[in-house]
Amino acid sequence: MLLSRFYFGERKSLGFCASSELSFLLNQTKAPWYYFQGLSHLITSHSLLRNQHLEPSHLSMPSLTAWDGRLTFYPGNQTVDLPFINFMKRYGTVFLNAYTNSPICCPSRAAMWSGLFTHLTESWNNFKGLDPGYVTWMDLMEKHGYRTQKFGKLDYTSGHHSVSNRVEAWTRDVDFLLRQEGRPMVKLTGDKTHVRVMEADWRNTDKAVDWIKEEAINLTQPFVLYLGLNLPHPYPSPYAGENFGSSTFLTSPYWLEKVTYEAIKIPKWSSFSEMHPVDYYSSYTKNCTGEFTKQEVRNIRAFYYAMCAETDAMLGEVISALRDTGLLKKTIIIFTSDHGELAMEHRQFYKMSMYEGSSHVPLLVMGPGIKEQQQVPNVVSLVDIYPTMLDIAKIPVTQNLSGHSLMPLLCGRAENEVLPRGPRPSWVLSEFHGCNVNSSTYMLRTGKWKYIAYSDGRSVLPQLFDLSDDPDELTNVAIKFPVIVHSLDKILRSIVDYPKVSSSVQEYNKRQFMIWKQSLGQNYSNVIANLRWHQDWLKEPKKYENAIDKWLSQSE
Repeated sequence: MLLSRFYFGERKSLGFCASSELSFLLNQTKAPWYYFQGLSHLITSHSLLRNQHLEPSHLSMPSLTAWDGRLTFYPGNQTVDLPFINFMKRYGTVFLNAYTNSPICCPSRAAMWSGLFTHLTESWNNFKGLDPGYVTWMDLMEKHGYRTQKFGKLDYTSGHHSVSNRVEAWTRDVDFLLRQEGRPMVKLTGDKTHVRVMEADWRNTDKAVDWIKEEAINLTQPFVLYLGLNLPHPYPSPYAGENFGSSTFLTSPYWLEKVTYEAIKIPKWSSFSEMHPVDYYSSYTKNCTGEFTKQEVRNIRAFYYAMCAETDAMLGEVISALRDTGLLKKTIIIFTSDHGELAMEHRQFYKMSMYEGSSHVPLLVMGPGIKEQQQVPNVVSLVDIYPTMLDIAKIPVTQNLSGHSLMPLLCGRAENEVLPRGPRPSWVLSEFHGCNVNSSTYMLRTGKWKYIAYSDGRSVLPQLFDLSDDPDELTNVAIKFPVIVHSLDKILRSIVDYPKVSSSVQEYNKRQFMIWKQSLGQNYSNVIANLRWHQDWLKEPKKYENAIDKWLSQSE
């Protein structure tokens, strides 16, 4: 509550005023001293720092996962206290319509690190990302003389995540319906003094902070620092292994006190008969078709918001380290995430959806040259990070990227300014080809419209939402506005030949499954029965094996 006098007061340049305000924030916080030692890497799924001299700029980019971007502006920001997000808004720019290019960890990060849409890198699921030797924007900056450093979660190359996760993605076209997750739950740990709940993230934050204080401050060359966090992604249950699947929203009373329970919105759910068929598949495989009381839903959302508050504290650590070293007023910080979190909206948790909770990500930027207290309504996406980084570093873009630099928007340049690559498009593209969704999905966001197409564009009905009148996306108006649907579908097909891409993904899934099956030999039946869907599979194992055999025998 005390923060309001700063955020709505007289605008001042980033410098003494920001440092004084930061001191106030740190002094007002009840957390122990170590609360402010790891904040540097918490700047969000993709945070970036730039130290601006007459020489080439320094850059730092912390990155997090599963942050709903709507929490960074009104009314979403009324549910939880996020002082360092508010600090960035006061001294920087917030994007009101920033989106992931694929609402799942690895493909989203592949888009951010490559600057290319998912169908161009063929990052189809959490197992299939960029090749290990792919040249990212950080590689180019290192080549141009930057000192580069990474801490924490990266997750943009192929070969990671569980066997269950990849098999579920490969078999999404099989004619069966199995629960692939445990029922979402909440868990309270520790007491009101328990600050460091996500210990791994705090350790990485500490590493980033120490690096700023011990190495970055002494560098004579520009640097790039990347910090990847797992929060506020739900935790796997403590007893979970390869054969189990459940997610826990875990926090402590310390962070839960940051949440305003009365401001938590209980989402409306459509009846099963009214649900889009792909949504029903997602809800079922995520084990969310059972009964949930309003209190259960409220708690899941409250615990998720508390996890966001812990993440915000890590962001504070980074900002604090920059202030203590005198680098804050010389550094650009970018805060973003790979995807959002549904937190029981549309009867789902996790991501893998084009609904706002899943696809809308945070994007805040502050630092020298960045316009303060600016809210940008333009639609942008994570592929814009790559050209933005190169733009900041004055490195020429030599390939045809999917994204566009954010610097013109961040600096408040004239909209009619002539740009090297032409004007920024008025749309963003997101696509999904992984698990928990039984169809390739393509989302075009432009103006007030969100258009979602599936598969070949014919076999599954599209969705159209008017976000100005229906921000909760409860009413599909595709049938009501056929002309709009036709127009948006034409734009979508001009960007990506999505029926062809969907067919390629189907072929890939079948090919990869066959390779995996053959590698198991006689162990195949036992292994596939005991993946995360084991509770359903073991009831009728032969039925489900036969369904897979039928799928494998079918020609595309």
